[in-house]
Amino acid sequence: MKKMFFVLIISVPAIGGFAQVSVKNLRLENRINPVGMDVPTPRFSWQLISGNKNGMQTAYEIRVTNKSGKSVVWNSGKQATDQSLYVPYSGRPLQSAATYYWQVRVWDNKGNTSDWSDRAFWEMGLLQKEDWKAKWIESGSPADSVNGPALLFRKPFLIKKKIMSATAFITAHGMYEASLNGRKIGDAFLTPGWTSYNKRLQYQAYDITDLIAMGENVIGMNVGSGWYRTPLAWNDNKNLYGKKLGLLLQVNITYPDGSQETVISDNSWKTTDKGPIRFSEIYNGEILDARQELPGWNNAGFDDQSWQPVAEKDYSKLNLIGTYNEPVLKHESFQPVRIFKTAKGEQIIDFGQNMVGWVRFRVQGKAGDEMIVEHAEVLDKNGNFYTENLRAAKATDTYIFSGKGEEFFEPHFTFHGFRYLRVKGFPGEMKTENITAVALYSGMRPSGQFKCSNPMLNQLQHNIQWGQRGNFLDVPTDCPQRDERLGWTGDAQAFSRTASFNMDVHNFFSKWMKDVAADQSEDGKVPFVVPNVLGPESGGSAGWSDVSTIIPWNMWLAYGDPKILEDQYQSMKGWVGFMQNHSRDYLWNTGFHFGDWLFYRPADDNDGRSAVTDKYLIAQCFFAHSTQLLINAARVLNKQNDIQKYSELLHQVKDAFLKEYTTSSGRLVSGTQTAYVLALQFDMLPDSLRAQAAKRLVNNIQDYNNHLTTGFLGTPYLCEVLTRYGYDTVAYKLLLQETYPSWLYPVKMGATTIWERWDGQKPDSSFQTPGMNSFNHYAYGAIGDWMYRNIAGLDTYEDGAGYKKIRILPHIGGNLNYASAELETGYGKLSVNWKVNNGNFSMDVEIPSNTTAAIFIPVSTPATISENGKPLSDEKEIIVKGKEGNYIELQTGSGIYHFSTAAAK
Repeated sequence: MKKMFFVLIISVPAIGGFAQVSVKNLRLENRINPVGMDVPTPRFSWQLISGNKNGMQTAYEIRVTNKSGKSVVWNSGKQATDQSLYVPYSGRPLQSAATYYWQVRVWDNKGNTSDWSDRAFWEMGLLQKEDWKAKWIESGSPADSVNGPALLFRKPFLIKKKIMSATAFITAHGMYEASLNGRKIGDAFLTPGWTSYNKRLQYQAYDITDLIAMGENVIGMNVGSGWYRTPLAWNDNKNLYGKKLGLLLQVNITYPDGSQETVISDNSWKTTDKGPIRFSEIYNGEILDARQELPGWNNAGFDDQSWQPVAEKDYSKLNLIGTYNEPVLKHESFQPVRIFKTAKGEQIIDFGQNMVGWVRFRVQGKAGDEMIVEHAEVLDKNGNFYTENLRAAKATDTYIFSGKGEEFFEPHFTFHGFRYLRVKGFPGEMKTENITAVALYSGMRPSGQFKCSNPMLNQLQHNIQWGQRGNFLDVPTDCPQRDERLGWTGDAQAFSRTASFNMDVHNFFSKWMKDVAADQSEDGKVPFVVPNVLGPESGGSAGWSDVSTIIPWNMWLAYGDPKILEDQYQSMKGWVGFMQNHSRDYLWNTGFHFGDWLFYRPADDNDGRSAVTDKYLIAQCFFAHSTQLLINAARVLNKQNDIQKYSELLHQVKDAFLKEYTTSSGRLVSGTQTAYVLALQFDMLPDSLRAQAAKRLVNNIQDYNNHLTTGFLGTPYLCEVLTRYGYDTVAYKLLLQETYPSWLYPVKMGATTIWERWDGQKPDSSFQTPGMNSFNHYAYGAIGDWMYRNIAGLDTYEDGAGYKKIRILPHIGGNLNYASAELETGYGKLSVNWKVNNGNFSMDVEIPSNTTAAIFIPVSTPATISENGKPLSDEKEIIVKGKEGNYIELQTGSGIYHFSTAAAK
């Protein structure tokens, strides 16, 4: 169809009547004022705030100074570019543990110059092994075992004069909680987080200046087993990284006269195994005996003569790395919505939301009495407490009262997935004000919101977000409640694009993907879970190992940061090389594969309705997809030789697919939804066969009475393929389907998170097999990506990744009369809010400064469009690009726009 072009040139007043430019939200490596930065060449980012529509940065200047601002460490000079994200430091080498301050000012396309921004700062970490003066220390206690108690460590030190600053660098073999003079250091939990410890062990850096006092000070450390040695996965798989708990701590103190002092972990410390945490495990919970509390143990003046000396250990420090991602923090808190007794007489607490974290009690009991707290996600059909789906995980916390008045109990080195508690031994009457559930997850900034006129879709979005919160706990776990809680790679890649909308997962995935590369074998095989606790042979499955290519590319699209592609590029090549080396004539049909995990399979399937997709067909599709993503990354990184090399490989892989899995008419050997979805999504078919393949997909959906039958690998792309090939109506029918299998069936059944199975709880309220039936399992929440990018219409172009070049193209349908979404991008707030009312379409749009946007209005002619109540022809800042399908495409830049038309789609 021939395009029509209209160019409109009429003046418009500036937003709010101002023509100013300023800078805000200064970040270094995507963090605000980070402490412990061990990146030798960090990168600066900021947001431009313009009082004009179409405000663009034309130049910047950065200056880095010392604290006083008198000594300039580096000045970039005026740089003529619109780059405002990931600008690299280019000054002299940065020093370990040094603090730097920085500012930026910008010039815009309207001739304005900003003031210098407010100052931001960062503190470097310990960049060299030699910077660590501290020694690894251990207890030496015979009770130091995986089934033993948490250990306490303490170190007094003396401060004789006023200090200027103090920074603590801490890590552990195990999980630690640190305190100084009885006050918690930092606000993080479950530190040092979970990495592939033997290769990458994170340390945390804390500014403790305000915690240090004149005179005697005491550092106290509480260390539990954590992921380091607690049993993980199955078959008593314990002590994976070591058998003994350990501690490494260094405090760098600077005085106003420039002199320095260090306090380190060494053989001067003391330790005891007589503290109150008698047992702590990830799966089984914690036992806390308040009778063994040691009042004042982490304060000055405590008598530690009965404590034991520690032993210094010469463990390597080469695996130590700074913390790149946000730590696990406490977030939302919930009071019980209901406290009741079941027909069995059991005391149950319902918090109304399936979550991950723990519960804090305020209670008073007799010395030696026990209160046992068990956790569950659901009640059975009779309203009784149900834990069979936790498998071997006990998920139980036990508190033993001291009898010394009112006491507060909460765990320290475990976490639970739960909505319900069963409490035994609670003294007296349970009152809601004395019981608080606390959600724990990585401190990722919420970035995206979606809502629409359908309450069930809004609940689905709620469930997607809570599934992400519960499972993004330093690593992307599959589930948070049973004896698993592992970083399954297939789940993570399927959900990664959705995740990047709901929360800022930039640092979260950058950190985890480094562990993916670290645990990748020399032949390129990527493990099923990362960190890999299942062994060297557990890897290489299609759709799971492709995490190595899919997540880096999705993070590039979401954040426009080339560094994750640079960091992961060799890993990406390694995985594609593995597939190539295990294929014959470019056909990868060897090895173990999970396939389209948890696809639709009805009971007593006599006529073959189960949606079984050939696993090697799936493997060949992902072989091609990962190769294409590697080519894409090579283009971004300008690796011309690799572009040619892998383009030739891709051609051969697709040819092999056609020969092995496709008839001459375009029918696939597997007729499932997943087979056609993957073939179409990954462009496995020539153009001439795609339309008929899309029609076969639609016929299959209709054959199942407008129900999906896809599993973990087909589901993320199902509606996207339908929309791409013009079947929006079918996509909406699938999305809005309320009976099993569908996204809204669990919503109708009262779910507050995403389920592992389409029918985790059946219509009669009975359960699926308990061996694989999590009620907090985010993978099927990948539909969120289609909702945000198609219903609301918010998207980014690949050649302007990170929303530098924005596309807003809503797909109206599903009897929705409004939908809205907003996203905090690296450039600022991006939002859309469309409505259909009596055939009239309206859409409010906010575009952040220093970006451009293509906005698509669902009408046939621009003459029917008005902006802010005026004809579009009056708006000079908007260019009408022409007609595309059923839309008019408009091109514009930053600003707030109010579009309306009487010609709704």
